[in-house]
Parts: sequence; structure tokens; C-alpha cells
Amino acid sequence: GCTRDWDGLTCWPRATFGEVVKVPCPRFFEEITNIHGKTFFLFFLSRNCTQEAYWSEPFPPYTIACGFDEGSSKGPEDQKSYYSAFWRVYTAGYAASVTSLITALIVFAAFRKFHCTRNYIHMHLFVSFILRAIAVFTKDAVLFADETMDHCLMSTVACKAAVAFFQFSILANFFWLLIEGIYLQTLLLLTFVSDKQYVWWFIFTGWGAPTAVMLAWVLTRIHQQNTGCWDDDENGVVLWIIKGPILLTVLINFTIFINVIRILVHKLKSQEGGGSHSSHFVRLAKSTLLLIPLFGVHYIVFAFFPESTGLEARLYIELGLGSFQGFVVAFLYCFSNAEVQSELKKQLCKWQYQEYLNFTHKHGTLSRENSPVNYATQLSLLEKISPKRKTSVCQNGVTSV
Repeated sequence: GCTRDWDGLTCWPRATFGEVVKVPCPRFFEEITNIHGKTFFLFFLSRNCTQEAYWSEPFPPYTIACGFDEGSSKGPEDQKSYYSAFWRVYTAGYAASVTSLITALIVFAAFRKFHCTRNYIHMHLFVSFILRAIAVFTKDAVLFADETMDHCLMSTVACKAAVAFFQFSILANFFWLLIEGIYLQTLLLLTFVSDKQYVWWFIFTGWGAPTAVMLAWVLTRIHQQNTGCWDDDENGVVLWIIKGPILLTVLINFTIFINVIRILVHKLKSQEGGGSHSSHFVRLAKSTLLLIPLFGVHYIVFAFFPESTGLEARLYIELGLGSFQGFVVAFLYCFSNAEVQSELKKQLCKWQYQEYLNFTHKHGTLSRENSPVNYATQLSLLEKISPKRKTSVCQNGVTSV
């Protein structure tokens, strides 16, 4: 029969002589065409396994079977160029995020003044963003670096591990965004609260819950859908093991976000009862803008829509803007923090003063070594301890006598 075949667009399964194989159109045609949702899954391609053990050409052709209009201005080559440019954008975003987040981690870890529950939670969130960026780079390198790769035969432990690590990093990131929201609301609602009693519960939830979900997903994948690199379309059970907890964290965080804004409005009104409405609005707007990247509120836009809804807008929001989210969080909660800036300035002044002391000490030592008084002292000492010098003096004295 005919062996499994990758034609560059679709994976065709093994077939016997004379068998006609029917497969659905590749999902990326949803973006090229304007056909989405259930209607798209009515489009199929067929190939025949001939007696010579060769696959026939797909019929109907891709352009006809998948609803692609050849007169459209958005052809496959244009689409490839678009996705290549988009890949460069989110790669730059994740690179900027990793650099800024690692720097922020070093700042929080280096200064004991910043060792508190709030910053510990920030640091765990930073780590989750770093893992997410590394997972994206790893997945791209393993699955998409080689364009000639046969995706039908690619089902290695390495590629499955890359996809599993990618899913875990996303889960961990969403759970730590949720913990940031829970902690902030706890601080606003409870004035007197012991931070330390919550830290370990936060850490256990932030890393333990994603680990448990990932174990369930991996076991389900192995026993129910162990195909390809685990990056193909998932059935209902496998899909919702990952998607369910993510949607739950997004929904809870959005609810917390609304509640925190309500609390901030109440506090602003109570603090400035006689103040102008414009000042209230400005302070509330600043607080809201700061909370959006911390809570990941932008994910609510497409959280409860089908995957095929607004693919292009989804890419911009979830992948384009999402790649810079780590950079924005590091900037807002570390580099633009007045307390951090003050501590860094103090440390810089301390270093500069230490350098000044070292310079003056070194310069003063050289000046004393090069002074005429020091030369005279050294010569007198040399005359006292040098036997040759004493002998020559005595001989000169005898001769003169």
C-alpha cells in the first residue's frame, strides 16, 4: 500500500491499494479564506492509493476544495510573509520580556529591603513569564525550525516534551496572574493580615495546580490521543483539561479586577470627599491601567469565544500584545517603582563614593611615595643599614686624615 505522506500542507495516513482517503482541509485555510466555524469542516480533500503504490494528486485541488479564491489579494505567499513578520514581532517581544524580567528578578533578590511577600509573589510571576517565553522559543525551535520536516513522521519524545512544557508554562502564568489578583484583593479587604501565613499557600497553588493539570493532560494524551507532537487538534476531553482551568482563572481574575476597581473608587471618594471629579478619574485611570497587565484582563476579550472567531485579532491581542506583557509588568512593578529607583540611586551613590575613596587612597599613597621628604627618609635608612656604605665612609675618613 501507500505509506504515510506529508505533502507540505496535510498529513495523509497509510492506505491500502485502491483505497480513497478523505481528510479535512488544513486549519490555516480558515485565515486565508473567510470561511470559519462549522462550515469550514464541511470541506474535504481526497487522494487515491494507486496500484503502483503512489499517491494520486489531491482532488479537488486545495484551492477549490478549501474555498480559496485565487483572485484574492491575500494569497498563501502573502500569508506566509505576514506570519513571518508576526513571528519576528512576538520573538522581539518575548526577548525584551525575558531581559527585563531577569533584570527585575536580580534587583528584587539583591536588595534585602525588597524581600517581602508582595515582591515574592511578583518574582514568581516574573519566573512564570520567563518560562512562557522560553517555552515559545523552544517550541518554535523544535517544531518549526526546519521547513522540510515531515510532520507525519514527527512524533518524538523531544517534540512532545516541548509542547507539554509550553502548555505548563501557559498554565503557570495564568495561575500566578490569578494569585496576584487574589493577593491584591486580600490587602484591600483585610487591613491587618499576616503575609507570611499566605506565602506558602500561594506558592503551592501557583506551581502545584499547573503541575497537577499537566499530569492529567499528559496521561490523557498518552492513553486517548497519542498522535503527532501533541500539537494537533484535540478532542473535547483533552482540550478542556487545559482550556477549562485557563478560562476559570481568567473569569475569576476579571471578577477580582472589577471588584478591585470598585474598592479603589470607594477609597478615592472617602479620601478626597471634597476633591474634584477629574482628580478622582485620573487616579482611577492610572490604577486601572496598572492593573490590566498585572491581571491579564486583555485575555477576557476572546476567552469565551470559539478558536476560529477573530483569528487575526486574537493573534494581535494574545500573541502580539501578550509577548510584551512580561516587559510591561517588569517595567511597572520594578523599574518605574519609586522605592526601587530610590534604592538603586542610593546604591549607585555608594559605589561612586567607594570608587572615590579608593582613588583618593591610591593617589595619596603614590603622592607620599614620590615626595622629597620620603626620598630623604629612604636614603637615611639606607645609610644606616647598608654595610658597604659604612665601610666606604670609614675608608674615606682614614684617607682624609
